[in-house]
Amino acid sequence: MARATRRDRVRYWFDTTMAKGTPALIGWLGLASAALVLVVATAAVVLAPRDSREHGHWPGMVWRSLLRTLDPGTMGGDSGGVAFLGLMLVATVGGIFIVSALIGVLTTGLEAKITELRKGRSRIVEHDHTVLLGWSEQVFTVVGELVEANQSERRSCVAILADRDKVEMEDALRARVGDFGRTRIVCRTGNPLKVADLELVSPGTARSIMVLAPEVADADTHVIKVLLSLGARRWGRRRPHVVAAVHDSANLPAARLAGGSAARVIDADDIAIRLIVQSHRQSGLSQVCTDLLDFAGHEFYMRAEPALAGTVFGAALSAYDLGVPAGLRRRDGTVLLNPPMDTVIRADDEVIVLAEDDLLIRLGGGAPPPVREPVITTATPRDPAPERTLLVGWNHRAPKIIELLDDFVAAGSELVVAAPRDDPTADLAPCANLKLGFRRAEPTERPALEALDVGSYQHIIVLSDEDFDREHADARTLVTLLHLRDMEDALGDPYSIVSEINDDANREVAQVTKADDFVVSDKLISLMLTQLSENRHLYDVFADLLDPAGSEIYLKPAGDYLAPGRPADFATLIESARRRGEVALGYRLHDRFHEPPGYGVVLNPGKTVPLTLSALDRVIVLAEN
Repeated sequence: MARATRRDRVRYWFDTTMAKGTPALIGWLGLASAALVLVVATAAVVLAPRDSREHGHWPGMVWRSLLRTLDPGTMGGDSGGVAFLGLMLVATVGGIFIVSALIGVLTTGLEAKITELRKGRSRIVEHDHTVLLGWSEQVFTVVGELVEANQSERRSCVAILADRDKVEMEDALRARVGDFGRTRIVCRTGNPLKVADLELVSPGTARSIMVLAPEVADADTHVIKVLLSLGARRWGRRRPHVVAAVHDSANLPAARLAGGSAARVIDADDIAIRLIVQSHRQSGLSQVCTDLLDFAGHEFYMRAEPALAGTVFGAALSAYDLGVPAGLRRRDGTVLLNPPMDTVIRADDEVIVLAEDDLLIRLGGGAPPPVREPVITTATPRDPAPERTLLVGWNHRAPKIIELLDDFVAAGSELVVAAPRDDPTADLAPCANLKLGFRRAEPTERPALEALDVGSYQHIIVLSDEDFDREHADARTLVTLLHLRDMEDALGDPYSIVSEINDDANREVAQVTKADDFVVSDKLISLMLTQLSENRHLYDVFADLLDPAGSEIYLKPAGDYLAPGRPADFATLIESARRRGEVALGYRLHDRFHEPPGYGVVLNPGKTVPLTLSALDRVIVLAEN
């Protein structure tokens, strides 16, 4: 092989320099301009000494040459000898080429920089921001909730890292979420599974990190890999808390192991199942949970109240002008929802308060509102009675729904599964309280439903069909609900209907069916993740609410607390519930069951606002049973 010559080396050096991009090109053009100016000025001094003396000798000629190089029009007023004018013409023509090239280089460089920025590959510099890793339909609910939660903040930021085009993500968020208020939304294109790409959203300075499951067949595996990727990163003294959800309970141990102690991983499937079962028993529970998780409504907040130290919990129920105490969080992290009314509040306890906003929580300065004793009633104890439930449809959640339902119902209850498939109940473990049955039926066909004798059931649960895509499955569910509601009207309203809906956008459409409750599990999981990203300790509160052991949310007949039709107020309702060892959170109006957006649910109303409940209304309480 021939040895490289000096010319080859110089050419290679020049090519390498030019390959460095726009700054190198600008440098070479600047060097060419300087060379042209110096050469012309020196030649003018040598070839036209008389004219150069008139224009300030060599320094003056340098200045004139520079002006003609940058502005060709400057030559129009020149006068002098032929050599002088010729040199000025050379400077002007050379300047035209150099300036034109410079403009082209700058334009190309700016376009390249804008293209690079549009790719979303630059690292953000933020502090105390929320990081979302991944992209799915959940992102619109989560971003909307974070925008609502940050309304009272002076400055907030949400950073999204996903393997999608930055501009497409921004356009989709503007179209679906709308006004971002005081929250800045920053999108970056990258793979959350790569540690290097994670640095684009500055996770080390974030307040919290949320891992969103993608809409793929094996979404849990992706979530676990992202949690492992976060675990592989070297963190400083401050590590943000991480929240994520898996949809298969079998993957929960692996996900929690991958996330470590800094991560809070929730079981989305288990939560959905518990909501379906408890909504079957308490129509309207799903809407209550949505309001508790939605930042646009009323949420749970934890705050220290030194002024209440030494006070019993029952007395604290009437201590707030704004807000309803729901429980306590001990210093060791133990959560006590609806504790015994004689529980003493310690100085280091945090009070769990239901309020519209943490800025609106306020202790009363004087005596609590007077209680209207004449309207307080005493509930008649009701022994649990056997029930008949019809489960329409079948999906992967059905076995766990049956298992959990068996723990709630009275002995001798019956559950019949109606689905267009072979009997799936034959493979289930024996139930202690439920007698299982099966009827083969197509849920969307009216004759098949009529053959089930639906009037003989007290409760009907309609499950989404996983053999179809989300939209098609929701459409089939709506057809089934329309048939059931029409049959119910003809029979005189003998049963309640709880339905599973995949897309929250279909809920308002489904209201025409007047089902008693809808469980939109994906939205509820998104809302819960958002709440946990703001305060990870709320997980223990929600887990307790959905656990059969301890206190749960119940919607009980209003007549058990207040005399129907008699004027009262919420302070009196709180006192009536307190005497039963319960915490009143609000009420649900029967006449507004099917009116969006609240569907009759009213949480934490004003203590002294006039209130008249009918026998058909429900009181929302925290109670053990």
